[in-house]
Amino acid sequence: MNYPNGIKKIQKDKIITYKNRGMSLENDLNITNQYYIDNNIAYIYKKPTPIKVVKAEYNKSGYRVIKEAYYSEPSTTDYNGIYKGNYIDYEAKETINKKYFPIENIHEHQIKHLRNIEKEKGICFLIIRFKSLDKTYLLKASDLIYYIDNIKKSTIPLSYFEEHGYLIKNNFLKRVNYLEIVDKVWRLS
Repeated sequence: MNYPNGIKKIQKDKIITYKNRGMSLENDLNITNQYYIDNNIAYIYKKPTPIKVVKAEYNKSGYRVIKEAYYSEPSTTDYNGIYKGNYIDYEAKETINKKYFPIENIHEHQIKHLRNIEKEKGICFLIIRFKSLDKTYLLKASDLIYYIDNIKKSTIPLSYFEEHGYLIKNNFLKRVNYLEIVDKVWRLS
């Protein structure tokens, strides 16, 4: 979902916009998940962001168009579903930084949600793309939680992903074939 107007931040006389940040990874994941669904491999879906419609009007074609809305509650993570009888839940993020991933890109309520899924023995993780390096990693939620609770830094270095994460190989049909890693890490094969 494209967030209306994006989030803007002013930095040294230039405006940085975060609108559509991460859409490349999200698009690749949507294509991958559709492949999984079409081939009866897994049923994993993008979660819609909960919104409350305040004002809507009908256009000339007779379709209802939302004119004003707001986020009714914080969303949890980006994707969830079922694979081989197991609940899967994950958050997907991108960074243009080549050396680290800012933890502030993951909201506190999302971390809390991952903690809860982890506690209930669900399969949960992050998929982080280092866009400038064209590298995508799967990092188990338990490794993220360990880092947050014990290392207590504001960024996660690339080396942590290289040591504790799993590099996801690019693929044509399954753009981000993360289930290959899920099978190995959670021993589902």
